[in-house]
Amino acid sequence: MSYQPYPTGGSSYQPYPGGGDQIGQRPPQPRPVRIAVWLMYGGAALSALSAILILVVSSSIRNAVHKALVKANATNRANGKAVLTAAQIHTAENLYIGVILFILVLGIALWVWMAWANGRGRHWARITATVLFAINTLYLVISVSRAGGSAIFVGLSWILGLGAVILIWRRESSQYYLAGRMK
Repeated sequence: MSYQPYPTGGSSYQPYPGGGDQIGQRPPQPRPVRIAVWLMYGGAALSALSAILILVVSSSIRNAVHKALVKANATNRANGKAVLTAAQIHTAENLYIGVILFILVLGIALWVWMAWANGRGRHWARITATVLFAINTLYLVISVSRAGGSAIFVGLSWILGLGAVILIWRRESSQYYLAGRMK
């Protein structure tokens, strides 16, 4: 009768199949991680496209903000409440466009950062990408409930994020991230 050796409390590190089994040597990037990284770069490109489109239609956005504020002014004036000046309305129009562009540029930076860090097998990046995906899911729900045209871009971004998150949590990806923690 043969007995299996008793498991020790040592590292749970298993050499990555296909190479990279020596301490300090990074295993090759598995295909799911490679695809996830490209999906993340696709998310950055989609955010950049969204920013360009916002700039292209910024005059219509300004007009919509202007009309909404003028209407609110009329209601406030009728109710004896404070009214915005023309300069304040103009500032609000520009601020609205600026905030949208800032969020999109921040999105581009986060997509690129997550692609870079996940491509290098950083364990924290996998967790961070998952949290950012959860936030993007909330943003998708809000966008769809408002039924705006931006919901299409948010939906596409969400699909890219979903694909990336699924791929970075696959078993062969986990081995890659584990090897990154062993360094």
